[in-house]
Amino acid sequence: MPLSHPIRFGANYVPPAGWFHGWLDFSPDSVRRDLDDLAGLGLDHVRVFPIWPWIQPNRALIRQQGIDDLLQVIDIAAESGLSVAVDLLQGHLSSFDFLPSWVLTWHERSLFTDPEVRDGIAAYADRVARAVGERDNVFAVTLGNEVNNLYPANPTTPEASTRWAAELIDVVRAAAPHLLCLHSLYDASWYDPGHPFRPADNVDLGDLTTVHSWVFNGVSAVDGPLGPATVTHADYLVELAAATSPDPARPVWLQEVGAPRPDVPQADAAEFTRRTLDAVTANPALWGVTWWCSHDVDRSLADFPAREYDLGLFTVDHRAKPAARALASAAEAHRRSRPPAARRPALLCEVDLRAEPERRAEVAPGGAFHTEWVRLRQAGPLAIVTRSRAADSGYLAARGIDAVLTET
Repeated sequence: MPLSHPIRFGANYVPPAGWFHGWLDFSPDSVRRDLDDLAGLGLDHVRVFPIWPWIQPNRALIRQQGIDDLLQVIDIAAESGLSVAVDLLQGHLSSFDFLPSWVLTWHERSLFTDPEVRDGIAAYADRVARAVGERDNVFAVTLGNEVNNLYPANPTTPEASTRWAAELIDVVRAAAPHLLCLHSLYDASWYDPGHPFRPADNVDLGDLTTVHSWVFNGVSAVDGPLGPATVTHADYLVELAAATSPDPARPVWLQEVGAPRPDVPQADAAEFTRRTLDAVTANPALWGVTWWCSHDVDRSLADFPAREYDLGLFTVDHRAKPAARALASAAEAHRRSRPPAARRPALLCEVDLRAEPERRAEVAPGGAFHTEWVRLRQAGPLAIVTRSRAADSGYLAARGIDAVLTET
């Protein structure tokens, strides 16, 4: 059945003072000002990223001070009326990897396959999940931010990747059974036929599916910053996720989406945001939207890819940018309720991403299937359905699908 609760709107919290290095010089007053910015937009949640090696610098040492700093951020969020999702393994952030020394240099071993490393991560996940689970405004724990970005530096196989995530989800659920537990992957899991994290990992593991929509993956090259392929990419990923799940009611959280330069020039950022949100909020599977990111990266910091500096809703001196106003308008429009989902057609997808992950390239942006979906999507909301479900009337009804279309 389509979701009935209002769509959640939030932001991924990137501190403007020192970026994530700000955890090393923790300032409650800075955090309070940052989160007040987001609350002022009418957002309801933030996703926060404690840095794993700063909390667990040794496999046998978990720093209580690091956990206390995280808890203080959560408490400050509560003061601002914001609920919190906590990511565990950072892991990968804005092109930088943060890994503890006990998996590097002559200790080098894969996060995903080494038994001792997995035991160490499990201890960290248990400790942090238990701590944050005691705060009333925490609603979710994600295993880590796009953990599949840590491959191929950390070798793994599809079977090992699935087992690694499933084991950690069990740890978090045991530690904080009342919280959502989630598995976060970037879109290679959907589009790269050889990637060892597979579509089924997205839709089988955890309590809902997360997707991250970035148009610098080749989408913006299809038709430009405001073209239909670009502004519907978030909706396309949500649909792929919904069509791949065996559960027609499984929600999909658009956990990251942003307006990256130069793919989306500054002059087009507000319109890109508005059109992207207009498209994806019409999807009945959508649970919520979390914008990347809260604040720009200070240009005094070196070595970021150029696009990372200007992704914030706010500048480093706390000025709201045009994308912030567009997101605030969407949050206001959907704050109290969501309209009943209209029945819609679905485009038949010949690729079963669960059973045939080696065919993932066939649904990637710019391919024949994606091109046809974009063309038909311009007439209104459009679902995706695989051949194995196309004749299942109960499934189609549960997803609000009233007709199945084939590619021309």
